[in-house]
Amino acid sequence: MTNSPPRHRSPRHGSPPPGSPSHDAPPHGALLLPVLLTVQFLVSLDMSVVNIALPDMGTDLGFAPESLTWVVNAYALAFGGLLMLGGRLADLMGRRRTLVVGFVVFGVASLAGGLAQSPGQLVAARAVQGAGAAALAPVALALITVHYPAGPARARALGLWGASGALGGAVGIMAGGLLTDWVGWRSVMLVNVPVVLAALAATRPGVPADHRTTGAPRLDVAGALLVTAGTSALVLGLVRTESHGWASASTLATLAAAAVLLAAFCAVEIRGARRARQPLLRLGLLAHRPVASANVFALLMSSGQFAAFYFTSLYLQQVLAYAPTRAGAAFLPFCAGVVAGTAVATRAVGRVGERALLVAGGLLGAAGFAWFAATVEAGGTFVGSILGPSLVASVGIGLCFVPLGAAATSGVAPEETGMASGLLNSSRQLGGSIGLAVLVTVAASATGPGRGVAALADGYAAAFAVASGLLVAAALATAVLHGGRRALAGAPRTRPSPN
Repeated sequence: MTNSPPRHRSPRHGSPPPGSPSHDAPPHGALLLPVLLTVQFLVSLDMSVVNIALPDMGTDLGFAPESLTWVVNAYALAFGGLLMLGGRLADLMGRRRTLVVGFVVFGVASLAGGLAQSPGQLVAARAVQGAGAAALAPVALALITVHYPAGPARARALGLWGASGALGGAVGIMAGGLLTDWVGWRSVMLVNVPVVLAALAATRPGVPADHRTTGAPRLDVAGALLVTAGTSALVLGLVRTESHGWASASTLATLAAAAVLLAAFCAVEIRGARRARQPLLRLGLLAHRPVASANVFALLMSSGQFAAFYFTSLYLQQVLAYAPTRAGAAFLPFCAGVVAGTAVATRAVGRVGERALLVAGGLLGAAGFAWFAATVEAGGTFVGSILGPSLVASVGIGLCFVPLGAAATSGVAPEETGMASGLLNSSRQLGGSIGLAVLVTVAASATGPGRGVAALADGYAAAFAVASGLLVAAALATAVLHGGRRALAGAPRTRPSPN
């Protein structure tokens, strides 16, 4: 690993790579951060906002019961499969250009979904939405890393970035209930359109222009095809386990295909590391311990966090018999806790470092989920079963976003921030898919043949207990793997030696 600053090269002249800042570039404007927060909020919102609207969608458009889940799965499949490609395209083609394209694709798909007249049209629109989100999500973190200097400014931006993602997921559940009850299911798709239009209007004046190079960028086509196909197959296999089962031939074949494709991707990247000018993922990036630990932490934390959202929603509606709007409102304490935890992390990360905050946040989140496991029962109440655990878990999760974003891009050269951002977002998305698939199986096993509310509560409690264990594992992995104390203190960026 070298400690010398990275050299920015273009094929003919010495101009910087697309989207990287230059010394003579004007400072970013006040609109940059709002645009980036809108990206993170929208991406997270649309992963959860349709859940409560699913029954109305199915009734109105005539979905078969077994195909309704594809409204959710189509988004997850396209989003998870294309994240690495989206992050790398931002590095090569320019971050503002990628942001504009992502907004346009996302907005058009949202409009098409809101106007859909058949199940196929809605599922296709959700898949295209996921593709647009895969272009947007990595750009937000990359632009924060490039345009906010290490120290308090970047800590604050990362804190707001993390909080906006968590709030998007929680608000999505609440907004889905409100919009479905008051306006109708189509509104959960159409509500994105004015938000996207406003973000597009702010992108040109707010996001710094991309720097052009005289030579055409070369994408690692083989790597892009393999990682997209492999990740998509992995997500597909995982999201179908609820209906097909883990031991079915379909599930096993899909997961085996994913393993083969991802192994081939790693082999291609290793063989071509010394020759490829713009690899999709330079595996040497993972030799940097903060980057590796951040991705392991993101994978494990998301496995528990995403599933906990899912089971909390089910518990509120199926056991406590909350209406959709009331169930959404029950997530407000979680939103407040995330904001509080993020505010603490923003102020503390420069003093205590990323590793300490990630370990503390992971353990506090685990304590909150363990509290859920102990109090989720058929006769539970909001105050006794939801309020306290929500606040503890959400403060812990809020503590993690600032150090997680900092560690994932620590020591990464500016021309590879999209790569690092795509990797982190992929880890989070895959973690969520893996965790939900595993914990749904855990809950079903603990529920047994009974379908009464007491049996359901027992299954959800078992899932929360496993989620708690996943966050403990995330904290322990970070304590072992994370080599540096802090990345926001202004340490020079380094580029690990090539493979």
